[in-house]
Amino acid sequence: MRVLVTGSAGFIGSHVIEEFRAHGHEVRLLDLRSGEDVRDAVTVARCLLGVDAVCHQAAKVGLGVDVSDLPAYASANVLGTAVLLAGMAGAGVRRLVLASSMVVYGEGAYDCAAHGRVRPGPRAEEDLAAGRFEPRCPLCGAVLTPGTVGEDAPVDPRNAYADSKLAQEHLAASWARTTGGTVLALRYHNVYGPRMPRDTPYAGVAAIFRSALERGAAPRVFEDGGQRRDFVHVRDVARANLLALEAAGPRLGELRAYNIASGEPRTVGEMAVALAEAYGGPAPTVTGEYRLGDVRHIVAAPDRARTELGFRSTVSFEDGMAEFATRP
Repeated sequence: MRVLVTGSAGFIGSHVIEEFRAHGHEVRLLDLRSGEDVRDAVTVARCLLGVDAVCHQAAKVGLGVDVSDLPAYASANVLGTAVLLAGMAGAGVRRLVLASSMVVYGEGAYDCAAHGRVRPGPRAEEDLAAGRFEPRCPLCGAVLTPGTVGEDAPVDPRNAYADSKLAQEHLAASWARTTGGTVLALRYHNVYGPRMPRDTPYAGVAAIFRSALERGAAPRVFEDGGQRRDFVHVRDVARANLLALEAAGPRLGELRAYNIASGEPRTVGEMAVALAEAYGGPAPTVTGEYRLGDVRHIVAAPDRARTELGFRSTVSFEDGMAEFATRP
């Protein structure tokens, strides 16, 4: 299959193209680093000639620093996706693998002992400042029990990046309905591994911790370190893209979402300890600091990807963190 990969020089995109090529697919590259912008309709039209499918990885990532980031996220992620989809419609390309994100869910799934499954709102700054980090029941105020979030959970984006990723899904779904195309939206959880961006306000937490260790500083763990996440290795994510590319996929005219995760959640504190131990110290420091817009727990139910795509993570948390601690 001939596949256009956008964001091909990026952290995840570079692993995706290696996986595609290793399995016999012809890959065409489009990346801003090489002077080709997915927001440029002429460039997109040229890159789509003769293509069978598109794997859309290009995006501005991270949670954003403040409101001034809104135009940049809307331009890179929303406008870029719109231009790409319009080009695909004109070129007759009808298959899309879309890099989405677990951030579209907002907070994860929670249960109240008295009220069952509930949806807590954003955590109040006064609670965070007082060290009360766990979301509470919006009906009775009780501390909630976190659960796993499935693909059919209501979406509730809570920052500029999350808004833009959900907008990508909505645009892709509209494109699929209009053109009869198919979209497999891979909602990545916390991806880490070699080539991860570093030393930038938009870097992931694993890269921030490793950068601190390389400076000889202790990783600074926000809140109490009890935030639960699912850390999935980038090579597993690349394989998920291959499986999505080759899968039968949803019915024509549909978008189908998949959680791409390890299925073995860890706390941010546990991740910091594992990384520091693999690197050789210093030990993490739990600071009690917080960021408005961060969610407390977001843990995936990856059953759909396993059942429909045949996806299972293969890189263990221990092995992945040991590699990441020492490999650029």
